[in-house]
Amino acid sequence: MMNTDSEVIVSADIREYFQGEVETALTQQAVSIDEATAMYLVNLLAAYIHARELFEDSEDGLHIKPLALHYADAVNAPSQSEKTLALRRLGDVALFVSGLFAGSLNRKVVDVDYYIAMGGTAYSCVHDLVGARAGDKSELFAELAENFSRLVDVLGVISDSSSLNSNSDVLRLYEIWLRTGSTRASEKLQRQGIHVSHNASSRAMH
Repeated sequence: MMNTDSEVIVSADIREYFQGEVETALTQQAVSIDEATAMYLVNLLAAYIHARELFEDSEDGLHIKPLALHYADAVNAPSQSEKTLALRRLGDVALFVSGLFAGSLNRKVVDVDYYIAMGGTAYSCVHDLVGARAGDKSELFAELAENFSRLVDVLGVISDSSSLNSNSDVLRLYEIWLRTGSTRASEKLQRQGIHVSHNASSRAMH
């Protein structure tokens, strides 16, 4: 259940709140994207603030559906429109989880780099499927795909409510940087007095 402060934010206008957060994070991360793409992030955050949009029912209760199953939905979709929706859902979940909950992924079988790869590929496929008939909307998904890892950083800035407090957090941040080359992770490590080598990140990513 949301606390009183969260309820105030939602009732005031959740999209307006997240619009300010996205604009601030984009500026902080020096990420330049189209206005439509920025609004897509705002709408994603506003939608997924409601748990039912992110979690799905199972025999064991609510859970976040694995990306591989979203991909299977897309592969087995009976129509192109349903395939497109399944891939878009995959991209949305991958972006939301890797941006806001990257720290929890070290307890999973897969890590943040898997989410980034799957999400970026999903948006790229959506771009290919909607094609020229969608006009600007097609370009939206192309930009989401091209900038996926940087947008993960943008959402990560929004999720940050406090500085790192433990060595395990620092090690986790370093692992994320090694896996993804995240500029945000590098900057946070440097603020902790840890100077990273970009050559190390390049070797780790190949």
